[in-house]
Amino acid sequence: MNKADLIAKLAPKLNINQDEARVVLNSVLEVITEALVEDKNIRLVDFGTFSVKQRAERMGHNPQTGERLKIEAKQIVTFKQGKALGEQFIVKPKPKPKGKVKKKLKID
Repeated sequence: MNKADLIAKLAPKLNINQDEARVVLNSVLEVITEALVEDKNIRLVDFGTFSVKQRAERMGHNPQTGERLKIEAKQIVTFKQGKALGEQFIVKPKPKPKGKVKKKLKID
């Protein structure tokens, strides 16, 4: 799903047209980006938490040449899902059939 798909799904939920939905989505993304740049965590209860983490400098290599490279330290954005969001992905076991289950006979 991309940004255009999100806008298409958002517009009817808010009873607005897609241009207005685009403005809403862009505004939300802008506010989230500004907060993360200011090094603030964003906690959306039941959905998840966006946070900024510092990744340390490390050594890597160029897979084509094998040359060792220094990878600079940088900040990255992480997302940790909330409980309610995570529960949406739990695979629930299928219910067992009621009554007697007939066994298949093997015939050699």
